[in-house]
Amino acid sequence: MNKSIVIHTLGNLIIILAFIMIIPLLIAFGYGEKAVCWAFVKSIVVTGAVGAAMKYSFRVKEAEIGIREGFATVVFVWVTWAFFGALPYWFSGVCQTFCDAYFETTSGFVTCGACIFKDVEILPASILFWRALTQWLGGMGIIVFFITILPAMGIGGYQLFSSEVSVLATDRIKPRIAETARLLWIIYASLSLIQFILLLSGGMGPFDAICHTFTTISTGGFSTKNASIGAYNSLYIETVVMIFMFLGSCNFVLYYLC
Repeated sequence: MNKSIVIHTLGNLIIILAFIMIIPLLIAFGYGEKAVCWAFVKSIVVTGAVGAAMKYSFRVKEAEIGIREGFATVVFVWVTWAFFGALPYWFSGVCQTFCDAYFETTSGFVTCGACIFKDVEILPASILFWRALTQWLGGMGIIVFFITILPAMGIGGYQLFSSEVSVLATDRIKPRIAETARLLWIIYASLSLIQFILLLSGGMGPFDAICHTFTTISTGGFSTKNASIGAYNSLYIETVVMIFMFLGSCNFVLYYLC
């Protein structure tokens, strides 16, 4: 196994995570959450620094990731993203221990829906958004997201794709694997946009609508309310959520084939 390719690729992916953290940082700034702003700033700096160190310490030329490198990268990217994704929880103080923060982040990325918080409504808005965003990224599969970016970094991603998704999805619906991944994400994002608009139409606020959209289409289940969607006491909202939870559970390749 070429360890240099694995570490170099992981470095790239960790840097991407640092950039993604800018989104909840802007949310924290918009809501005036100064303490959480600094938590995200520190998280971005630490994550970006480690990613850059890994990337530039193991430079490689254009290379196709092999089977071993593919499996190793898929395993380690889930572990490392959960680790660095836990930093905002820990630095902000919403989690008393790093173990709790790591559990919450892992639950988000793998979309299992388990939660350590007894009262989510007291959490800062940016943390709630980060929880939802981790589920949205994990819903499609963060590797599938990366495949659309890796070619620009000179790294082939077919082995990563085949190591991450189902057998059905590995049948390329486009000639290039990056185009396949991009199409799947377009479908995913389109469904998300439709649900967001429908939730807004049902009277849900923009912030809650986007958070619930992220966690519905990913079939994760995180909510901004302790009573989840039951807090809205709306048959319309419950119906929208149920429909898109079902749509999100289907193989997206089937949408293209149909």
